[in-house]
Amino acid sequence: MNLIKIDKFYPNYKEQIFGGDDIKGYDVYSDREEKIGEVQDALLDETGRFRYLVIDTGFWIFGKKVLLPVGYARMDYDRRRVYVIGMTKAQAESLPEYHDNMTIDYDYEERVRNVYRPMANNRSTASTAAQGRTYNRDTYSYDHEPHLYATTDQDHKNLKLYEEKLIANKNRYKSGEVTVGKHVESETAQVSVPVEKERVVIERSTPSEAREVQPGTADFHDGEVARVEVHEEAADIKKKAYVREEVGIKKEVERDTVDAKETVRREELEVDVDGNPVVKGRR
Repeated sequence: MNLIKIDKFYPNYKEQIFGGDDIKGYDVYSDREEKIGEVQDALLDETGRFRYLVIDTGFWIFGKKVLLPVGYARMDYDRRRVYVIGMTKAQAESLPEYHDNMTIDYDYEERVRNVYRPMANNRSTASTAAQGRTYNRDTYSYDHEPHLYATTDQDHKNLKLYEEKLIANKNRYKSGEVTVGKHVESETAQVSVPVEKERVVIERSTPSEAREVQPGTADFHDGEVARVEVHEEAADIKKKAYVREEVGIKKEVERDTVDAKETVRREELEVDVDGNPVVKGRR
């Protein structure tokens, strides 16, 4: 079973669980008002349930940290104290030492539990499963020993029960950018224009036989000139700009539905009853 430090599982645990307070630094006392040490950390299982408090017993046992199952802790939030039910200094000395970076496995937890189990022999809440060893490393569950791991409203009144819910929200972000511009492309255009040019054609001919003109008809003059105007056409080619195409730019919103599925967890209250008291649940 994986155990996780409280600030890794609940980064905002002070506000989420303890109403802005911090359990780290709470003084730890025996139920005989003998100071044992202080709380250094808390360990949770993968479901988020409290399983152990890490106790620094440097005040009591020089330089040693040990694990305290949460079922043996009684919280006094007003005095910022944790009381350990029935622990003696000799029992604390027999606990295996805890190190911050160590790997906690089943064998290590069994060594811890074997110290606390004799303390439960005088308590009617000791489980038959723990006494009869009806489990092994593959089948053990913290539920087998509620006297070690169960939390009660009396002893742990500020340990809140949580459940997870899916919260759907939307974040708007820039997914891209479209730039629309224009550039000039050049090409060679060809056009044909028919043009006309006038040419002067002079035709000279000799009569096949001489014809006599009447007297006085022939008028000989020097410098007589005949004038003919000659014209031709020249191509007049110009360029003019016209609107070839109009481009309109706008944005349209497409709507879609995103479905998400996640596993959510919920904590349930465990109530350990000793004897036949009348218990009423209220909300």
